[in-house]
Amino acid sequence: MKKIQRAVFPAAGLGTRFLPATKAQPKEMLPLVDKPIIQYSVEEAVASGLKDLIIITGRGKNAIEDHFDVSYELEKILEERGNSDLLSRVRAVSDMVHIGYIRQKEALGLGHALQVARGFINDEPFAVLLGDDIIEAETPCIKQMMEIYEKHHASVVAIMEVAPEEVMRYGIIDGVKLAGSEGRAFEIRDMVEKPKIQDAPSNLAIIGRYILSPGIFKALEKTKRGSGGEIQLTDGLRRLLKSERIVGYKFKGKRHDAGDKLGFLQATVEFALKNPELGKAFRTYLKSLNL
Repeated sequence: MKKIQRAVFPAAGLGTRFLPATKAQPKEMLPLVDKPIIQYSVEEAVASGLKDLIIITGRGKNAIEDHFDVSYELEKILEERGNSDLLSRVRAVSDMVHIGYIRQKEALGLGHALQVARGFINDEPFAVLLGDDIIEAETPCIKQMMEIYEKHHASVVAIMEVAPEEVMRYGIIDGVKLAGSEGRAFEIRDMVEKPKIQDAPSNLAIIGRYILSPGIFKALEKTKRGSGGEIQLTDGLRRLLKSERIVGYKFKGKRHDAGDKLGFLQATVEFALKNPELGKAFRTYLKSLNL
C-alpha cells in the first residue's frame, strides 16, 4: 500500500458568495484574523506530514502564490527596522513547505480541478483539502483520515452530522457503521448530492476533506457534467463506488464553514477570542456591546 504524500488544494473558484470583496482578490486570501483562509488548511497538511502540495489556481489568483513565496523586499525592510518578531512570522510562511501551482483555465467544478492535477498525483493515493472548511482538531483532520485509509485500504471522505434542514446544502451519505471505529467510520453504500429533507438517507454530510485512490480519475473521466455545467466530485465518487470501497469518517474536531458569510464571521469571532494577542481585549469589547 502506497503512503500518502501529496495534497491538492482546489482554489480556482470565483468566490461569488463574497462579492464584491472578491472581485479583485481571491476568496482564499480573505483574512481570518491574521492569516488568509487558505493558510489554515496548508498548515493542517504540513502538520499531517504531507510534503508535496499543489494548489489549483485560476485567473486572478496570483496573490496566493505571492503569499507563500519569499518576499525579499518586505523581509529586508523588517530586518532593517529590527522587527524580528514580524520577520520570523513572514519567513515562517515561505519556509513552511514547497508548493507547486497548476492553473485550471475554466472553473468547471471540483471534479474537473482534480483532473487538472492528475499528472502531479503520479498514480498514488492523495489528500484533498478545501480551504473553505477550516477544522480545529487536536490531531489534524487529514491526519486522522490518513490513519483510517491505512486501516481500511480505501478512499475516505470526511463526514459530520448536520441538522435535518441543512441536508440540502451538502452531499449526504448512506452508510453502515464499521465495527471497532467508535461509531466514527461508515461503509458507504451510496451518496446523494443536496437531497430534499424527505429524500436524505441520513444526516451525515460530506465536507471538504478527502483521501482518494487514483481510481477517482477513471471515474471522473466517465462522469458527465452536472448542475451548472460542472463536473461534480460527488458524482465521480458515486461512480468510484461501483468498483472500490469508500469509507466515511466522522472526524474529531470542529469545522468552520469559512466559505459562507455567516460562517466566516463566526469563525473570525472564535479565532479572535483564542488569539493570545487579541483574545482578552476582544472578549472585553464583545461584553460591552448592547446585544
